[in-house]
Amino acid sequence: MNNRKSFLKGAFCGALAILLITGIVSCGLRPGRISVAGEKTVTSDVERKLSILNSLIDESYLGDIDKKKLEEGLYEGYIGGLDDPYSVYYDEEETKAFMEATEGEYSGIGAVMTQSKDSGIIVLTHVYQDSPAMKAGLKDEDILYKVEGKEVTGEDLTDVVSRIRGEKGTKVELTVLRGKKNEEVTVVAVRDTIETQTVQTKMLEGDIGYMAVSEFDSVTYDQYVKGLDTLEGQGMKGLVVDLRGNPGGNLNTVCDILDLMLPKGLIVYTQDKNGEKREMTSDEENKFTRPMVVLVNGNSASASEIYAGAIQDYGLGKIVGTQTYGKGVVQQIFDLKDGTCVKLTIAEYYTPKGRNINGKGITPDVEEEYELNEKNPEADNQLERAVEELKKEL
Repeated sequence: MNNRKSFLKGAFCGALAILLITGIVSCGLRPGRISVAGEKTVTSDVERKLSILNSLIDESYLGDIDKKKLEEGLYEGYIGGLDDPYSVYYDEEETKAFMEATEGEYSGIGAVMTQSKDSGIIVLTHVYQDSPAMKAGLKDEDILYKVEGKEVTGEDLTDVVSRIRGEKGTKVELTVLRGKKNEEVTVVAVRDTIETQTVQTKMLEGDIGYMAVSEFDSVTYDQYVKGLDTLEGQGMKGLVVDLRGNPGGNLNTVCDILDLMLPKGLIVYTQDKNGEKREMTSDEENKFTRPMVVLVNGNSASASEIYAGAIQDYGLGKIVGTQTYGKGVVQQIFDLKDGTCVKLTIAEYYTPKGRNINGKGITPDVEEEYELNEKNPEADNQLERAVEELKKEL
């Protein structure tokens, strides 16, 4: 019971990194050594202690010894010592799953998950239509409790996702907590090839286009363009972009998408530890000229905040909802040339007006808390408010 109470504490917040993937940097490692800060190696004191620990394990440890796991644990712990939730070491299996995710196609169950940085709780924020997850009975807002009978609260989200993904046709058992009473539900999903569906569109009453973007992956740009064209073809007069629950993704992708929306000018800029700036800009080729509203909440993080921040700074639309997550830093993936990689925080980012929202988030122009309508669970008061605000501009 105490474990369950601990499990349920904390707010739900998105925690996926903004990834700078202009080209994955390669960093070769010499076998048997830990390379840090270029060619510098760990001190002899550290090497001596590791040697002692290794001898103690060989001589005294009762259980089976997996040298590979010890080695991987060493690397993982070393990066963990940075005390940065966004800097992570990935082993071979995790690296493969991570790269598949950024490409937008993988073998899994078809569900987007976010994790609270405070409580470690993992939430299914979006279950894809006709996906293995949906067929198994999983729903949006389910709390992921166990994978194959093992509790996953507090574990690294990437590790959990790696265990859920697997070879097409294989099965995975998941236990979730559902609803206000936290009903425990266990299902078995059959993995399949998933193309991440990151953009969903529909036409609302009054010729108001609606576009929900669940994350910013490599596939998102094409899906966004297709969705925008579809709504344009249906006579859209105004647009609601829903970024609620969007944990972020690829920095380049969100900038390419904003280039479709913004006038010529600055989209976002980053600044690294040496004070070096990198600016991402939009050109004159495209600009969205219809009224628009961006919906956000506490799970809108990272690239979502770049999108909302740029729209807000340019005054192109109102931001409606609740305070966003507040992740204003950028990560880069470094290939370690042995099938593994490390993700490191390398820079802060700033909105066009120079705002750094790290730890603060984007403040909506119109505050609107989500209220569950028990008589009509499909009712969405935040979306209704967004439409109401949009109609004022039509």
